[in-house]
Formats: sequence, structure tokens, C-alpha cells
Amino acid sequence: MSQQTLDATFTALADAHRRGVIKLLRTRPRRAGELAEKLGLAPPAMSKHLRVLRESGLIEPSFDEADARAKVYALRKERFSELREWLEGVERFWDDQLDAFKAFAEKKR
Repeated sequence: MSQQTLDATFTALADAHRRGVIKLLRTRPRRAGELAEKLGLAPPAMSKHLRVLRESGLIEPSFDEADARAKVYALRKERFSELREWLEGVERFWDDQLDAFKAFAEKKR
């Protein structure tokens, strides 16, 4: 994951409303109006949040089969997989550091 992509992902996830969108989309794809209603946001505010999430690659729009004019938003698995891989790398670093410290501490006994 590039630094620019990582920055965009964390910037998108830094906002509580956008995390709320992610939480709602974990259950199923939803229309923007439904997301706005569930989160108590005005449509223009929801539009802004959806744009940030789209640009970060966390969500993607598609068209509703019942109404081709309406967009339905869903999570993008790829970006979450990339984020998980990055976090696992950080976790491995700390595991290695703690293992090294443990070995050092046991050697000093």
C-alpha cells in the first residue's frame, strides 16, 4: 500500500460519520438517502462523506437494478485487504520487538 493510499484511507476513516457509513455497509449495500437517514445527515453532507470514501477506494457505487438512476454503495474488499496487510505488518514489527526484548531480558537473568 503506497503512502498516499494509506493517508487517504486513514483520512477517510478518521471521521465518525464515514465510519458510520462503513458500519452500515458491512451488512449490505445501501442508497445514499438511506445512509443519510440512518446517520441523521443532510443529503449534501452525506454526498461529501461518500465522495471521500469513494476517492479513498473504501466504497464503490453501482446502479440499483430497480431504479437505474439511483446509486447503491458497497464496500470494496480490496482496500480493506490492503489495510489489513499493512496493519499485520505493524503487528509483526511489534511482535518481533517484544520477542527481542523477552530474549534480552531472559539472557540477563
